[in-house]
Amino acid sequence: MKEPVLEEMENAGGFGNGFHGIPGKDDFDPSAPPPFKIAEIRAAIPKHCWVKNPWMSLSYALRDIFVVVALVAAAIYFDSWTLFPLYWAAQGTMFWAIFVLGHDCGHGSFSDNPELNNVVGHILHSAILVPYHGWRISHRTHHQNHGNVENDESWVPLTEKLYKSLSYSTRLLRFTVPFPLFAYPFYLWSRSPGKQGSHFNPYSKLFTPNERKDVITSTLCWSVMAALLISLSYAIGPIQMLKLYGIPHLIFVMWLDLVTYLHHHGYEQKLPWYRGKEWSYLRGGLTTVDRDYGMFNNIHHDIGTHVIHHLFPQIPHYHLVEATKAAKPVLGKYYREPKRSGPFPIHLIKNLVRSIAEDHYVNDNGDIVYYQTDPELYKSSLSKPD
Repeated sequence: MKEPVLEEMENAGGFGNGFHGIPGKDDFDPSAPPPFKIAEIRAAIPKHCWVKNPWMSLSYALRDIFVVVALVAAAIYFDSWTLFPLYWAAQGTMFWAIFVLGHDCGHGSFSDNPELNNVVGHILHSAILVPYHGWRISHRTHHQNHGNVENDESWVPLTEKLYKSLSYSTRLLRFTVPFPLFAYPFYLWSRSPGKQGSHFNPYSKLFTPNERKDVITSTLCWSVMAALLISLSYAIGPIQMLKLYGIPHLIFVMWLDLVTYLHHHGYEQKLPWYRGKEWSYLRGGLTTVDRDYGMFNNIHHDIGTHVIHHLFPQIPHYHLVEATKAAKPVLGKYYREPKRSGPFPIHLIKNLVRSIAEDHYVNDNGDIVYYQTDPELYKSSLSKPD
């Protein structure tokens, strides 16, 4: 079943015209309406890439759960402060891998069975303190409005007016590494600046009335997991729970914020954001960036192949690499080849730091806009702000 917006864009013949933004390398303009339709990309992808194999999906889930349990058992057995940093890094990465599979459940790419998707999604996401339906619905909004300044949901650009309305300390925290890497829990509770609502509140503006029961279910599951963690803290001690769960969860949050940010920011050439008639599902999706995470690509289920995932979120993760390879001839220069990574994707740190230091807000007006830099932000940190 096609996503509603996807089907709409396939049926639409043309895309908005107008100012085409900042010329890129070889005078390629990434904001120009592409010379192909989304149906052409779809046709280039082999038919078997659309097939969802629930047994294969479950095998990945069971693999990840086994590794998580094995890591906990090893940490308890050795109980060594020397080894705990390795455990934290490995377990936090596995929490992130589990999140990605729950994310696939939310998209319906885990299987064609909605009940199976919801059961597995609740188990995986609740285990890492993510409200499954609440996040699933807001993430659906993100995909349906990717690249749209007003309507996107994930790491949405601040307009200049909104940016200047924030307190100095809020701006500094939001645009200074490593603080943005801890944003996700705050986003779940209160969303981004300029947006209202909570992923836990069924009456939030995020949700329609017919979605409230789903949100209540997810909030209850989240609450059960939170209560279990508190009970375990009393049973084995808060320090032990911090070592076994708390710090890995923090590592998971850092992974989530890092990956989510870099898939929409930090490319060598600035990429456009859209408003009004210039936005379309295809043009917004083409501003997404693929990333290479080295040895972690397979561990976190090839989430770095993000362009095709954004355009066609119903494709299972184990077909994304093949689907991307097949689509690249159609995409042409609109596909930005990710820089190859060594075993550890340390090259992405430079992209993250540079983008957060430069990409502060977009203009209040204009249907095609690019990130602007506040030259006074870090200068002000050296003196007392006004």
